[in-house]
Amino acid sequence: MLNKPIIFFDGVCNLCNASVQFVIAHDKKDQFGFTAIQGELAKAVLPEFKIDPRQLNTVMLLEEGKLYTKSSAALRIAKKLDGAWPLLYGFIIIPKFIRDWVYNIIAKNRYKWWGKEESCWIPTPALKSKFYP
Repeated sequence: MLNKPIIFFDGVCNLCNASVQFVIAHDKKDQFGFTAIQGELAKAVLPEFKIDPRQLNTVMLLEEGKLYTKSSAALRIAKKLDGAWPLLYGFIIIPKFIRDWVYNIIAKNRYKWWGKEESCWIPTPALKSKFYP
């Protein structure tokens, strides 16, 4: 079932949903699958990594059996996108505690700055195959 890297995202966060749509638009090789942190896959998989699926303050990337969170997940995702986006991976040299400090500021304010939906974003029928329950 999980034959490609999976991006776990907050399904009610407008910034997170826009980010997923951005990744889809720049993932011409169809490298990623997606699932909301509120979904069944997250409830089944995340506890294996000692992550509470109710933790909605980070994007997560499950790749080759390893779970990346916060800035590490975002940079690893950018590394696989088309165009110049992989250049952002160069920020990986910045110590994680500094990268995550910036990430945490954005995550803490994402609902205030970008808003929140009452329910998870529903992909179009054409994109449905990219998403896991």
